[in-house]
Amino acid sequence: MRFALAPKAVADGFRLEALETIDSTNAYALAQARAGDPGKLWVVSKNQQSGRGRRGRTWHSPPGNLAATLLVVADFELKLASTLGFVAGLALADALDAVAPQAAISVGPDGGSNFAAAGSGAFSSKAAAGNRFELKWPNDVLASGAKLAGILLESTMLDKNHFAVAIGIGINVAAYPDDLPYPATSLHDLGSKCDAETLFEALSEAWAAYARLWNKGQGLAAIRNCWLERAAGIGGEVAVRVDNRVIRGIFETIDEECHFIIREPDGNVIRIAAGDVHFGAVASASAV
Repeated sequence: MRFALAPKAVADGFRLEALETIDSTNAYALAQARAGDPGKLWVVSKNQQSGRGRRGRTWHSPPGNLAATLLVVADFELKLASTLGFVAGLALADALDAVAPQAAISVGPDGGSNFAAAGSGAFSSKAAAGNRFELKWPNDVLASGAKLAGILLESTMLDKNHFAVAIGIGINVAAYPDDLPYPATSLHDLGSKCDAETLFEALSEAWAAYARLWNKGQGLAAIRNCWLERAAGIGGEVAVRVDNRVIRGIFETIDEECHFIIREPDGNVIRIAAGDVHFGAVASASAV
């Protein structure tokens, strides 16, 4: 099976470049932007060898997984670029719901949904109410409390008035690395037979829908509301590492600009623009 865009994505002017092997889909997309590509370009591969994660980390991607990057040449304010990660998370969660219905959440001994993979801590009651795939601020997709996918936004200035954003999405379809410091899973481990090509086509369709809703930032309030419906950890104990500081408290919400809002034990409310989030008491201790 070959990679293909969904009909709605084609109708909205998106293009596709599928590569057998690639170092980094993000790096390739940004290079295309600097060479004059107008954007709305998806770059995809099932064999990414030098993927990148947040804060300079490596994103391991065993063959058979999906590495997809959407190149956006921006005609909106730079400060809105980071909110595209929330659009990407929603699009991916919808795509997963569409093509991996058999990737069910495990059921605990009490008959309830089990979202607490080892070391992952407590998750929200909304999640337990039925979200199969959850969104972890700012850029992960979880299944049964384990990381299934990560999203990385990178940008480059094209001239003094224009910039490009590479929205990289890496999904553990066939396998996940076994040397990670946190719980992880793959679609195949969850019982799904979905392949990377099927998932990408669904992702391209879902992105087109959410991009119209986002509408260059004018629909950010609606995106925020949709994201909160899928959010992991709301109302639970969290620890957030910000540079060399660890902030502990209760995850209350995300604000109108999609910053993380945490209430410390003394009642102080902190607004966080970037950081690493850990759920639950056990995970909080490991964040130090």
